[in-house]
Amino acid sequence: MLTQSIQILKQMQYPSGLFAASRLNVKTGYNLAWIRDNVYTAIGLEAAQKYGVVKKTLRALLDVFLKHEYKIDWAIKEKPKHHYQYIHARYDPITMEEVWEQWGNKQNDAIGALLFKIGDLEEKEIRIIRNENDLRVLQKLVYYLQSIEYWHDKDNGVWEENEEVHASSIGACVAGLRKISKIVDVPKGLIQKGEDALNKILPRESETKEADMALLSLIYPYNVASERQRNAILKNVEGKLMKEKGVIRYIGDKYYYRNGEAMWTNGLPWLAIIYKQLNKPSKYAFYMRKTKEAMNEKGELPELYYADGKEYNENCPLAWSQALYVAGLEA
Repeated sequence: MLTQSIQILKQMQYPSGLFAASRLNVKTGYNLAWIRDNVYTAIGLEAAQKYGVVKKTLRALLDVFLKHEYKIDWAIKEKPKHHYQYIHARYDPITMEEVWEQWGNKQNDAIGALLFKIGDLEEKEIRIIRNENDLRVLQKLVYYLQSIEYWHDKDNGVWEENEEVHASSIGACVAGLRKISKIVDVPKGLIQKGEDALNKILPRESETKEADMALLSLIYPYNVASERQRNAILKNVEGKLMKEKGVIRYIGDKYYYRNGEAMWTNGLPWLAIIYKQLNKPSKYAFYMRKTKEAMNEKGELPELYYADGKEYNENCPLAWSQALYVAGLEA
């Protein structure tokens, strides 16, 4: 299963090093590269010790930021007022250009995710940073989070939807700043502001959402939730969002809604990893079994199943889901 899943992931990688969110020929736009999805794909491949691929992917993301460094400079100079002034969350994986359309591209968690993984790997002596250019752009990403005031900046969140303050976005930035602070300068108080904001919001995701699958990220990989917060998040996710073929993102989710909210497969290996880390082998085994049951005959994990659980959508496989399954197998 591990070899098969790694092969599935490799088929989604472009020569640039960036991964598509799904198949390269899918017609939904998931043939493009998201920062966050690439970081999660790298996490799965890191667990499988595919360090060469991990380095190529994360360095490609650094190349994206170097290409758009002028934009980061503008945002540092003056807090962005409009969507287009923010760092984009999605790119053409061949040209590394922004893909622009009216869409929820304000995703602060994506910046935190990249800082986190690069800082984490460098700590493990897996060298991602190549030169002064990489160091410079990483430093600028820290100043960017300071300029946008990430701790109370309304963004579109992990699910790219309505603009509000999201705990999952703040938590990703806190985790990223903590890790990268060993490599570049993080201004005094910048992490504390995020921690304070997080403690006020949690265990909610935002003003409009109590239970939300995105909050799992604060347990894994970011590890920024306290034990009490973690228990509340898990209770909410398992009690309110867990379904037969996956986890719904939040109650009332209208994305691919058909007589009910769609069930996302990535929630299953995500919960498995968390319970493995909490030393609960029976729950780990339960969620890994559920993950296998959600696969198609090729061993692929689709993005989601419709509410009736009989049919999945065209974004299959989803790199994020497949990578978390790999991480689950290697946890």
